[in-house]
Amino acid sequence: MGVDERDSFFYKDVLPFAAMVMVEIMVVGGNTLYKSATANGTVNSYVFTFYIFLIGFIFILPSTFILHRRTSVPPMKFSIVVKIFCLSGLMYLSQLFGYIGLKYSSPTLSSIMSNLSPAFTFILAFFFRMEKIHIQSYTSQAKIIGTIVSISGAIIATLYSGPSLLSSSIGLNWIIGGILLASQYFLLAFALVAQAKIMLVYPVDVMVVFVFGLSGLLVAGLAGLVLAGDLNAWKLKADAILVTILYMGFSSGFLSVVIQIWILRLKGPVYAAMFKPLTIVIALIMGVLFLGDSLYLGSVMGGIIITIGFYGVVWGKAKEECPLPTQITAPLLQPHDALEQGPCID
Repeated sequence: MGVDERDSFFYKDVLPFAAMVMVEIMVVGGNTLYKSATANGTVNSYVFTFYIFLIGFIFILPSTFILHRRTSVPPMKFSIVVKIFCLSGLMYLSQLFGYIGLKYSSPTLSSIMSNLSPAFTFILAFFFRMEKIHIQSYTSQAKIIGTIVSISGAIIATLYSGPSLLSSSIGLNWIIGGILLASQYFLLAFALVAQAKIMLVYPVDVMVVFVFGLSGLLVAGLAGLVLAGDLNAWKLKADAILVTILYMGFSSGFLSVVIQIWILRLKGPVYAAMFKPLTIVIALIMGVLFLGDSLYLGSVMGGIIITIGFYGVVWGKAKEECPLPTQITAPLLQPHDALEQGPCID
């Protein structure tokens, strides 16, 4: 193997693999850090969510304009701005449900539920007529069966504890957390479908990112001011909460997005999707080592079942014909969950 071949292999295979593993570690690491930092229940979820939006916006905004500095930007209609503002509200609720769900459950359950994204997206895309089902087609059958299997696994992971492998049995908080986390990824899927609709009308990512970030800050700020109540909740101290905000704002709100956009362009969305179930394993290890989390047979079974369904949906979509070039195939704002589209696999 020559020098050029080695460099090409490193750039196209080794580096993307390492980058995707790092992304999943960063995501789970942020959830683990949040769970640890909020163990005493002193953080306000509304304020915390606003600061995450703020940090991510501060980092990603200049980078986005630098990457697109030579792109001519057509004017955006007011109706598009309103739609993006509504989309920001959905994303805000999704984030909020995720943080509150983490308080009640664990990063492991959050990672398990994150694999529901392709199933939820498939259901919503079909409902909004962006996805067609042909019962006689094996690809449609794979997506339908995968969706049913994924949702069944989520129900098992949430409602069934089974024998405790490391600690005591689960309680009502775990069930509440599971419902909130499932709601998080349902809202995320809804936002992705809505985003795809917006991009069909206005396919200019630089302006969508700008308006989305700005409207997201407005939504999070207004919700925080109305719902947080105590103004002292907005004060930040040099403690674990501040570290968590800075880490999650930079890693999840900026770095992981940049890496995944690069992976999508280099390897395609199906490649990025294949790493999602890895979060379950990472979360199990981090939860047990750093949080002393319980490990239940129901969680293990549910995680395995959801993973099987996850790959069923992704495989079914990947086997379909490649979409036309004019179609919007990969949602921009959350590329790691854009699992509805993929390159043809022979």
